[in-house]
Amino acid sequence: MLRARDVMDRDYAQPLDVPALARVAHVSQAHFTRTFRATFGETPHRYLQRRRVERAMFLLRETDRSVTDISFEVGFTSPGTFSRTFRDIVGRSPRTYRKEAVAVGVPTCFTMAWTRPHA
Repeated sequence: MLRARDVMDRDYAQPLDVPALARVAHVSQAHFTRTFRATFGETPHRYLQRRRVERAMFLLRETDRSVTDISFEVGFTSPGTFSRTFRDIVGRSPRTYRKEAVAVGVPTCFTMAWTRPHA
Protein backbone atom coordinates (compact mmCIF):
# COMPACT_ATOMS: atom_id res chain seq x y z
CA MET A 1 0.00 0.00 0.00
CA LEU A 2 2.86 2.35 0.78
CA ARG A 3 4.37 1.81 -2.67
CA ALA A 4 1.09 2.71 -4.33
CA ARG A 5 0.65 5.78 -2.11
CA ASP A 6 4.21 6.85 -2.92
CA VAL A 7 3.42 6.55 -6.64
CA MET A 8 0.34 8.74 -6.16
CA ASP A 9 2.36 11.29 -4.18
CA ARG A 10 5.11 11.42 -6.79
CA ASP A 11 3.11 11.06 -10.03
CA TYR A 12 -0.16 12.75 -9.02
CA ALA A 13 -0.37 14.64 -12.33
CA GLN A 14 -0.20 11.44 -14.39
CA PRO A 15 -3.29 9.44 -15.30
CA LEU A 16 -3.39 6.83 -12.52
CA ASP A 17 -6.14 4.27 -12.09
CA VAL A 18 -6.90 1.47 -9.64
CA PRO A 19 -5.65 -1.35 -11.92
CA ALA A 20 -2.25 0.34 -12.32
CA LEU A 21 -1.97 1.09 -8.61
CA ALA A 22 -3.01 -2.45 -7.68
CA ARG A 23 -0.21 -3.76 -9.90
CA VAL A 24 2.25 -1.53 -8.05
CA ALA A 25 1.02 -2.97 -4.74
CA HIS A 26 1.04 -6.54 -6.16
CA VAL A 27 -2.57 -7.27 -5.19
CA SER A 28 -5.95 -7.57 -6.92
CA GLN A 29 -7.94 -4.43 -7.64
CA ALA A 30 -10.68 -5.24 -5.12
CA HIS A 31 -8.16 -6.08 -2.39
CA PHE A 32 -6.20 -2.93 -3.17
CA THR A 33 -9.24 -0.67 -2.86
CA ARG A 34 -10.44 -2.31 0.39
CA THR A 35 -7.01 -2.35 2.00
CA PHE A 36 -6.11 1.18 0.90
CA ARG A 37 -9.30 2.55 2.41
CA ALA A 38 -8.81 0.59 5.63
CA THR A 39 -5.18 1.73 5.89
CA PHE A 40 -5.45 5.39 4.89
CA GLY A 41 -9.10 6.20 5.65
CA GLU A 42 -10.13 7.13 2.12
CA THR A 43 -10.41 5.55 -1.30
CA PRO A 44 -7.43 5.64 -3.67
CA HIS A 45 -9.37 7.93 -6.01
CA ARG A 46 -10.15 10.43 -3.26
CA TYR A 47 -6.56 10.36 -2.00
CA LEU A 48 -5.30 11.14 -5.51
CA GLN A 49 -7.84 13.94 -5.91
CA ARG A 50 -6.77 15.44 -2.59
CA ARG A 51 -3.09 15.31 -3.56
CA ARG A 52 -3.90 17.10 -6.82
CA VAL A 53 -5.94 19.74 -5.00
CA GLU A 54 -3.14 20.27 -2.46
CA ARG A 55 -0.72 21.00 -5.29
CA ALA A 56 -3.28 23.27 -6.95
CA MET A 57 -3.70 25.18 -3.69
CA PHE A 58 0.02 25.87 -3.64
CA LEU A 59 0.03 27.00 -7.29
CA LEU A 60 -2.99 29.24 -6.73
CA ARG A 61 -1.26 30.90 -3.76
CA GLU A 62 2.19 31.23 -5.26
CA THR A 63 1.65 31.87 -8.98
CA ASP A 64 -0.53 34.02 -11.18
CA ARG A 65 -1.23 31.26 -13.69
CA SER A 66 -4.81 30.73 -14.79
CA VAL A 67 -7.03 28.28 -12.95
CA THR A 68 -7.43 26.31 -16.20
CA ASP A 69 -3.66 25.94 -16.64
CA ILE A 70 -3.30 24.83 -13.03
CA SER A 71 -6.10 22.29 -13.37
CA PHE A 72 -4.36 20.62 -16.31
CA GLU A 73 -0.94 20.77 -14.66
CA VAL A 74 -2.08 18.91 -11.55
CA GLY A 75 -3.71 16.12 -13.55
CA PHE A 76 -7.36 17.03 -14.09
CA THR A 77 -8.65 16.60 -17.64
CA SER A 78 -11.49 19.09 -17.28
CA PRO A 79 -11.53 22.53 -15.62
CA GLY A 80 -15.14 21.90 -14.57
CA THR A 81 -14.23 18.68 -12.78
CA PHE A 82 -11.28 20.45 -11.18
CA SER A 83 -13.46 23.29 -9.87
CA ARG A 84 -16.13 20.93 -8.55
CA THR A 85 -13.56 18.67 -6.84
CA PHE A 86 -11.68 21.68 -5.44
CA ARG A 87 -14.90 23.08 -3.97
CA ASP A 88 -15.82 19.68 -2.47
CA ILE A 89 -12.44 19.33 -0.75
CA VAL A 90 -11.55 22.92 0.16
CA GLY A 91 -15.02 24.38 0.63
CA ARG A 92 -14.68 27.23 -1.85
CA SER A 93 -13.94 27.69 -5.53
CA PRO A 94 -10.36 27.95 -6.81
CA ARG A 95 -10.86 31.63 -7.69
CA THR A 96 -12.27 32.44 -4.26
CA TYR A 97 -9.43 30.51 -2.61
CA ARG A 98 -6.88 32.51 -4.61
CA LYS A 99 -8.46 35.82 -3.58
CA GLU A 100 -8.53 34.85 0.09
CA ALA A 101 -5.15 33.12 0.27
CA VAL A 102 -2.34 35.28 1.55
CA ALA A 103 1.21 33.98 1.41
CA VAL A 104 3.02 34.62 4.68
CA GLY A 105 6.56 33.87 5.78
CA VAL A 106 6.14 30.74 7.91
CA PRO A 107 7.98 27.41 7.77
CA THR A 108 6.87 25.17 4.92
CA CYS A 109 6.03 22.27 7.24
CA PHE A 110 3.57 24.46 9.16
CA THR A 111 1.99 25.77 5.96
CA MET A 112 1.57 22.27 4.57
CA ALA A 113 -0.05 20.99 7.77
CA TRP A 114 -2.31 24.02 8.17
CA THR A 115 -3.50 24.23 4.55
CA ARG A 116 -3.97 20.48 4.01
CA PRO A 117 -7.62 19.83 3.14
CA HIS A 118 -9.40 17.59 5.62
CA ALA A 119 -12.42 16.45 3.59
